Amino acid sequence: MRLIYLRVDRALSCGGLLDGAELAVTRPREEGSLAPLCLIGPNGAGKSQLLQLIAEIFQVAWHQYSSTEERLSSNNESLFEVRYRMSSPGSSRIVKLVRESSGRTVSPIQMEVMRDEDGEWHVVAIDSPSFGENLPSLVIGYTSGDNETLSLPFFVSRRGYATDVREAALPNKTKGRVEVSGDVPDNRLLLIDYNTHLEVLVANLLLSPLPLREKIIGHANLHDLASFRCVIQLHHSAAPTGGVKLTKELQTYVDIFRKLATCWDHEPKKDTYTFDFFVDDALRAGFSHYFDTAGNLYRAFHKISLLNDLAIPRAARNRLQRDIESRRFASRLPEPQDEDKVFRFEQVSLRRRTGAGSRLLDYVSLSDGEHQLSQILGIFSMIDRPDALFVLDEPESHFNPQWRVQFTKLLIDLPNNTRGKQEVLLTTHAPFVPCDLPREQVLIFSKNAEGRVEIDPPEIETYGASFDRILDACFKVSPPISQIPQDELEDLMDKGTAEQIADALTRFGPSVERSFLADRLRQLSVGS
Repeated sequence: MRLIYLRVDRALSCGGLLDGAELAVTRPREEGSLAPLCLIGPNGAGKSQLLQLIAEIFQVAWHQYSSTEERLSSNNESLFEVRYRMSSPGSSRIVKLVRESSGRTVSPIQMEVMRDEDGEWHVVAIDSPSFGENLPSLVIGYTSGDNETLSLPFFVSRRGYATDVREAALPNKTKGRVEVSGDVPDNRLLLIDYNTHLEVLVANLLLSPLPLREKIIGHANLHDLASFRCVIQLHHSAAPTGGVKLTKELQTYVDIFRKLATCWDHEPKKDTYTFDFFVDDALRAGFSHYFDTAGNLYRAFHKISLLNDLAIPRAARNRLQRDIESRRFASRLPEPQDEDKVFRFEQVSLRRRTGAGSRLLDYVSLSDGEHQLSQILGIFSMIDRPDALFVLDEPESHFNPQWRVQFTKLLIDLPNNTRGKQEVLLTTHAPFVPCDLPREQVLIFSKNAEGRVEIDPPEIETYGASFDRILDACFKVSPPISQIPQDELEDLMDKGTAEQIADALTRFGPSVERSFLADRLRQLSVGS
């Protein structure tokens, strides 16, 4: 999948910030490698809001096509046109999704497809299998902090899925006119945030090949996963009245964990299971037998973890529902304390390389940046679905400058046969990612005098450009030094005496502006 064009006629959220926004992307047609699209610009320029809108567009489209997979829609009013390229063996086509209004009535999304071989648009009916085949197979959102802008459609998706899971666990329950069976279809939107990091890490370090595992955690000088514990509690003090009920699918996962655990315990009074796993080749073979891939294992962990919502007071859940419906999304659903969660990991132990071999390290001792990088690399390692769409909000925000320089290369170098057919949209406030990308893959966001968003390609070639040139092109930061020394340098250049400048030069670090000040001192010295 490759985004080509987006026009926003009306955006439901962000106070009309995106209304009238338009972007066009020209990238190479080759799909052999990842070609991320980088959105860069100042805070408040609409980057995160655009990622949110794109996620909502495809959530609405999936909800129209298959309401058993995306049960709810988080945006029923925005108007837009989006075009993107989809490919399959021997075929390439452009897909267009449009939603318009007639008076106060908002029409359903209409899909048209243009195949390369005929160059004509063909309408795709909502009940045609081709409708689903021409949508992203998954929409994966990532946020490094508490950015609820991007999270909203994913919370809506999670809530719809969790509701079906809870209902399916109860006998003789129905959802509308459809009988809910023990198998609940997976949703198409998937949010990866700080609360899911151990699900991602453990799944990858159990079922990914050794070279890939080392890529995911090697940056932290870690070698492998040593051991971990899973706790599943169904009738503890924070559980709803009558305890937590499991679907047949979730109960199957519990049974598998019991079979594979190195040792386990069950406390009947609280219906609490504690599973301890010592990681070796035999354990990996067992998990591989039941789950096959890291992605499948992650989804199993994640489905059980969705039941953690049941440990949150009903009033808090109702408040979030009102916020979602009104789109006044000022606060997030509170996370239950670890001891109250239905599902949690504990005592995750990793092996760290040392000169004498390796030693054990507890996962919680890693830094935020180490957590974040292992999580992002883990996401890209386990999601191998063709035509998946990743929307990443500031994925490198916690990295040191060295990791930021390497970030894009680390993503592109991850082995994945479907990587070239996946789309990645990411936001940033730093020059590091744009320096790795040609200007066709960079969009600069800014606000005009009316407070509306403008989206333009950079005027310079960004690939290989110096960071100060990118800062100037994208943020108008020139010279690339902080404001306090810049103000002092300008003041000295304007009215500083030779004695004042000579004294100041001993305090400034090397920069082009310091060189100009030194030249000014020479001019004053010659003149005197």
